Amino acid sequence: MRTFAVLLAAASCALAQNWQPNVTNALFKTRPFSGDLAAQLRSTAPTWLGYAVKAVPGDHGNQCHCRLEGGWENDGGKGPVQLEAPAAVAVLFRVAGDAVQKVQAHPLSCQLDGGGLPFVWLTGVPAGASIAYLEKLVRPDDNLEGAVLAISLHDDPLADTVLERLTRPSQPEKVRERAIFWLGASRGARGVQILANLRANDPGEQIRDKAVFALFINKQPEAFPLLMQAAKTDPSGHVRGQALFWLAQRAGLRASAAIVDAIRDDPDTEVKKRAVFALSQLPKDEGVPKLIDVARTQKNPAVRKQAFFWLGQSGDLRALQFIQQVLEKQD
Repeated sequence: MRTFAVLLAAASCALAQNWQPNVTNALFKTRPFSGDLAAQLRSTAPTWLGYAVKAVPGDHGNQCHCRLEGGWENDGGKGPVQLEAPAAVAVLFRVAGDAVQKVQAHPLSCQLDGGGLPFVWLTGVPAGASIAYLEKLVRPDDNLEGAVLAISLHDDPLADTVLERLTRPSQPEKVRERAIFWLGASRGARGVQILANLRANDPGEQIRDKAVFALFINKQPEAFPLLMQAAKTDPSGHVRGQALFWLAQRAGLRASAAIVDAIRDDPDTEVKKRAVFALSQLPKDEGVPKLIDVARTQKNPAVRKQAFFWLGQSGDLRALQFIQQVLEKQD
């Protein structure tokens, strides 16, 4: 069994060595990785350097065209069809004056236009060396998004550790927010665990708000109960209201039940009003009857008024008939 594992690891390593980018309009050459990554990602003249790393599972796109000296665009189906998306991403650096100017990450199948510059492709770069180097590049400037995105796409537990470290209060808030986003978007179950801790314990309302959104975009089933918990227990009315809004986008019986509970139980009128708005975001067959019930039974006049407003905006026949009945009784 051990022999098989060794052979499998060796085969995976060999596959990684053979990962090649789809590069045009560049002075392309390859170079094997050796020793210090920072020392190899250097050039006095403007140059693109890059390498491939194994990517976390997920849809990272497989048909695109990126002008490295311009911008990214979809192929619109004109490029070669990839029967199987590659299990790797290209991590790219624009270097000049021996300093990194840009960091980007693209699907390995993406067509890269090098803009006529030299393009050096490193083979055999270990994931750990890549993540460690990228962490050093993370700062609140134009490279922030590319560096944090690239870290998040590595299929390596070290990426979770680094992203969690980037969410600490000692980090600039902009760095914390981007790390939180990519924990939700890319890091699966481990990302949910880190986000749950942030949402429950971080003193910053803004950070907990970002954690709630990251839980919403995370596809793991355990993220949903944490959204419901945030809607009920977060000390900030703003965060509770945001959680209710994102719950409404998920819809479903559990989501609508949590929203109705907030209208009934939350002590903050503004949160109750946000919950009414959340009901308006549900599918009409689910949301309109609940809005009618709120408008009929809610004792808080501001909340009841909000329900009537969103019923009027719905354009639903049931809502219009209910409003007409209320007006006739007043006459």
